[in-house]
Amino acid sequence: MSTASDSIGVIGTGYVGLVTAAGFAELGSEVWCVDIDAEKIERLRRGEVPIYEPGLAELLARNSERLHFSTDLADALEHARLLFVAVGTPPTYSGDADLSAVHAVVGAIPASDEHALVMKSTVPCGTGASLQRVFAESGKDGLGYVSCPEFLKEGSAVKDFLHPDRVVVGDEGGWAGDAVAELYAPLKAPLVRTDVASAEMVKLASNAFLATKISFINEIANVCEETGADVVEVARGMGLDDRIGAKFLQAGIGFGGSCFPKDVDALKQLAGNSGYHFQLLTAVIEVNDLQKRRVIGKLQRHLGSLAGKRIALLGLAFKPNTDDMREASSLVLSARLQADGAVVSAYDPIAEEQARKLVSGITFAASPLQALADADAAVLVTEWSELVELDWVGVAEAMSGNLLIDGRNALDPAAVRAAGLIYEGIGRR
Repeated sequence: MSTASDSIGVIGTGYVGLVTAAGFAELGSEVWCVDIDAEKIERLRRGEVPIYEPGLAELLARNSERLHFSTDLADALEHARLLFVAVGTPPTYSGDADLSAVHAVVGAIPASDEHALVMKSTVPCGTGASLQRVFAESGKDGLGYVSCPEFLKEGSAVKDFLHPDRVVVGDEGGWAGDAVAELYAPLKAPLVRTDVASAEMVKLASNAFLATKISFINEIANVCEETGADVVEVARGMGLDDRIGAKFLQAGIGFGGSCFPKDVDALKQLAGNSGYHFQLLTAVIEVNDLQKRRVIGKLQRHLGSLAGKRIALLGLAFKPNTDDMREASSLVLSARLQADGAVVSAYDPIAEEQARKLVSGITFAASPLQALADADAAVLVTEWSELVELDWVGVAEAMSGNLLIDGRNALDPAAVRAAGLIYEGIGRR
């Protein structure tokens, strides 16, 4: 068996697992990747990348000789002591995290005192303690356990892995925690060594705080619209205070993706299950839901009834530089617009394939101008650089109407207005 320092296993080859595997291969480790999806494994063996993430394909190709893909867990068990778990933990109908994939991994691992699970999947605080009880009850108490939450942002995940702002390692002593810390040492990031429960809470608390910051600035934007202030200027003034910081103070139509909505719900549910009502997070969720619907109100204020109106959605993914459609604002907007009788066209440079699986009744355009053709109004949903840098004179000529709603405050209002369009942002004067 290889030593922990030169070979690892990664169970699950989604966003987190694949980036983690590629990152450790870049650092020199032999990486044994396991997934139950045989088709995905075959694609990876052929050098195909099943997800869109800038820089990932190049990283995988450069380190292909150190990356091994299999559907058989035994391959990883044979070659590696540390088994990084990166399986999905989606929310259930109750709001709790679905840990069935995690428990499937635990059930598949044999008793051993030479292996350890390193939890990358986002799990509720207390999961590590629960799993260690399962180990003991099933005769697997020799297995090590480490909580090592991921902080990868889709669209910049490769950079985030190679240049992390911190590495969190939670364990209760033993060889495994030291081995994980050693693996990350070449990245020279601040290391937080702590207990398992605290490490689990760091991830949930971090994402919940960032989501709170977004909902807060969106509330400020809504007040700005009533008072004549400009939220961009307000955020600029706030962000210069180093106690606040400028990041995540961009007002818009709300957050989405695979992490923020799920993790905010999970922390709220965790608190509720413990007998505590997390009132702040209840408001964060409500603000985020309502923010998307305010766009509909803006359209109605300018156009009146939306029945029969042609609305173009520019961007579909929940953020730029990813094809992820999970909890994307476009899902709510397209459904709400169609419910009001609007005819919806949309363009996204990357996420169309994923969007087609989730959105029906709209026209998918091959280019921004095709989506904008004869549109009464357009909404910038995702601030792809291609969309931010559009020729607004050409846009005005393509549209039959002249209303442009900047759902991300990413455009130059003066340039849009100079083209003869009506510009309306979020909390802008």
